[in-house]
Amino acid sequence: MLKFWKKKPADKDAEAPATTPPVDAAVAQTSDAPVLREALAETPSPADHATDHERFQVPAPAADEPAAAPARRSWRERLAGSVFSRSLGSLFVRHPKLDDDLLDELETTLITADVGIEASTDLVENLRKRMHKREFADSPALLAALRQSLVALLKPVAQPLDVAHRKPFVVLVVGINGAGKTTTIGKLARRWRDEGRAVMLAAGDTFRAAAVEQLKTWGERNQVPVISQGQDADSASVIFDALQAARSRGADVLVADTAGRLHTQGGLMDELGKIARVLKKLDADAPHEVLMVIDGTTGQNAVNQVRQFRQIVGVTGLVVTKLDGTAKGGVVFALAREFGLPIRYVGLGETATDLRSFDAEAFVDGLLPASLGEVPTHD
Repeated sequence: MLKFWKKKPADKDAEAPATTPPVDAAVAQTSDAPVLREALAETPSPADHATDHERFQVPAPAADEPAAAPARRSWRERLAGSVFSRSLGSLFVRHPKLDDDLLDELETTLITADVGIEASTDLVENLRKRMHKREFADSPALLAALRQSLVALLKPVAQPLDVAHRKPFVVLVVGINGAGKTTTIGKLARRWRDEGRAVMLAAGDTFRAAAVEQLKTWGERNQVPVISQGQDADSASVIFDALQAARSRGADVLVADTAGRLHTQGGLMDELGKIARVLKKLDADAPHEVLMVIDGTTGQNAVNQVRQFRQIVGVTGLVVTKLDGTAKGGVVFALAREFGLPIRYVGLGETATDLRSFDAEAFVDGLLPASLGEVPTHD
């Protein structure tokens, strides 16, 4: 029976200043100043926003929230229905004999599950060499070696996001339409609020209809303030204003939404660069995290998306969503091999607790078939 065993950067301002600089002084030297002045002139000052939140207090759960959340489903329960898991399970049933034909089909299975050609070839050729050296006695031993190789590929990118070393810590969330950016922001706000952090949200997606209202709904649900100017406002000015408000009110984390866009839309992609430039007028290191949200069902197209966004705005971390549905799951391995970017979180369901910090071993064990051996349940 097969068993699997289980900068701090120099901080010149340890605390946010008691007062924020005037908007005109902050933007006077930027080429975007005319746009910013025009947008901000019509915008209430940070002190006028959300007057009930002049001082942050971590709120108690709302009266209609359940006293105790239901137990979270395990990684295996969430990932067992993936193409990756089903395909590998059937493969070893069809080919119980340890031979080159089994490895050839294993390579095809990995490629079909979006692991990518290069990563799949490397994994299988390594296993083939070891098989020819008679390191594996049977198929379960081969599967154990595959697990070891998959975990080794993901371990370096399983890096949690630390928002404690700057205040406010600015997270800029990017990605294409439909990837789940706004929902991810809502879940992150809930997570950090429950950790006792003061969180603010910036409704920077002013391009998509109803995006601002959607983020406000998440803010109300999580009892965190949302800075907004409405649809069609200048996104950079909204987020600039939100950072001023976050600093003046002593927020721990500011999470900024941005318009969803295809990586082929040059004008909208350039807007991301503008947002980053404007933020640096208030904080030279902002944004401190550019978090790209990726739909796990998009397969290998996710690689092209990350490549383009990384060139424009310098992506520093990834969130892969919708892995509990029809996603093949293998794209996580392709992203790890191609970019080596930290995978901060994965989405395993619709509830707030289903946004999990990425765990390489739990993820791999959730994908591999349980029928060939006892696989531990990770919570």
